Amino acid sequence: MNRVTQKRGRNATARLRDLLIHNRLSGRSGTYAVCSAHPWVIDAAIEQARKNDAVLHVESTSSQVNQLGGYTGQTPAQFAEFIHSAARRSGFPSDRILLGGDHLGPFPWKGEPSDRALQKACELVRACVSAGYTKIHLDASMECADDAGVLPEDVVARRAALLCQASEAALKDLPPDATLPVYVIGTEVPAPGGESASGGPPVVTTVENLSQTLQIFQQAFEESGLSAAWQRVVGVVVQPGVEFGDEAVFEYDHSKARLLSAGLPDSPSLVYEAHSTDYQSPSALARMVEDHFAILKVGPWLTFAFREAVFALSEIERELLTGRKGQNLSRVREALDQAMLREPAYWRSYYHGDESQLRLARAYSYSDRCRYYWHKTAVRAEIEKLLDNLRRHSMPLTLVSQYLPQEYRAIRTGQIEKEPEAIIRYHIHLVLRIYAAACGMERKENFNAP
Repeated sequence: MNRVTQKRGRNATARLRDLLIHNRLSGRSGTYAVCSAHPWVIDAAIEQARKNDAVLHVESTSSQVNQLGGYTGQTPAQFAEFIHSAARRSGFPSDRILLGGDHLGPFPWKGEPSDRALQKACELVRACVSAGYTKIHLDASMECADDAGVLPEDVVARRAALLCQASEAALKDLPPDATLPVYVIGTEVPAPGGESASGGPPVVTTVENLSQTLQIFQQAFEESGLSAAWQRVVGVVVQPGVEFGDEAVFEYDHSKARLLSAGLPDSPSLVYEAHSTDYQSPSALARMVEDHFAILKVGPWLTFAFREAVFALSEIERELLTGRKGQNLSRVREALDQAMLREPAYWRSYYHGDESQLRLARAYSYSDRCRYYWHKTAVRAEIEKLLDNLRRHSMPLTLVSQYLPQEYRAIRTGQIEKEPEAIIRYHIHLVLRIYAAACGMERKENFNAP
């Protein structure tokens, strides 16, 4: 029995369902899912949720967290404990934590035969439900080693139903009053971790394709004895025409998504889930929520903001301490790049060009593949050295103004202390506040566009 399992009632999952119904009626509320395991991001997300009296909605992907550890080294139970421990340290109530599994399916094992990959995917889904995840994105859209090309939609639906069966079976080992999971389905699903976008914007899902998807999935669920679970499908992943890649961001265009926005099915609790919304403008995100893209996923933009703040603090450190005797400056960017060069698997297929272009992409790309390396021991050591140097030597406000102008204004107005940790958190908050405003959680302000 998992001690963080949510109970039925006015918990985070119930609040989510009420919010989604309200969005269907008014278009004036939404939720954003923080898709990150980065400790600084999670701490900032907790602070933002507390400020807005909102649900802390955090999701992990199948590659990031799985029964074998994923690239974070965490199982679902360990990830759940990591989130709940961070919340306890901040005094954030556990019944307002919503854990979700993003892209739960065979993606990490797609190089294996489908039977074996799906067996492991089912084990992952069971592990997530047992760990207290109550929002499950069923994603069986990718072909495995023995599949002949792109999967027909009915095959994807049957595999998603198999994953759902594993989820429902896991409930038998939980307390009778444990919260029943809600589900997200869909076949027009961006790849986990972000796309390598190029060319023009992606094509918006048509209403005809949406209707066909829902019909095929409902039939697959009912044939698998999952009629009750089908009633808990709250979201469908569609393509609203937004995407980002190495250097490109494709902005939401309401005129192109107008028919899809108006084409929601009759179910009063079903909304659209939008992936790859990172780097959209505040007005675009707000319009997406109004158009019933009520679940917004954000991940790379948050670690992109972390990287911006750390690099800017490194520049302040360099200006402040270069030439002073006995000072050992940090080398965060060098340690990060060396880690990426030692283990190129997480960025090699995303970045292209000559060595100069690759060097810039490793540090500054919208795809933010450097987020896979912040936890490396050598990188963490250099970050701690940076923070220690800036704690011991007061940063002149003039340097803060030069490299972090938004934080400079926050310091001058008393919103934050002139401390490196506070500056990093605030920079992440700048992104979270845009999402909170778009979702109707706080007053819309004149936020700077990305």
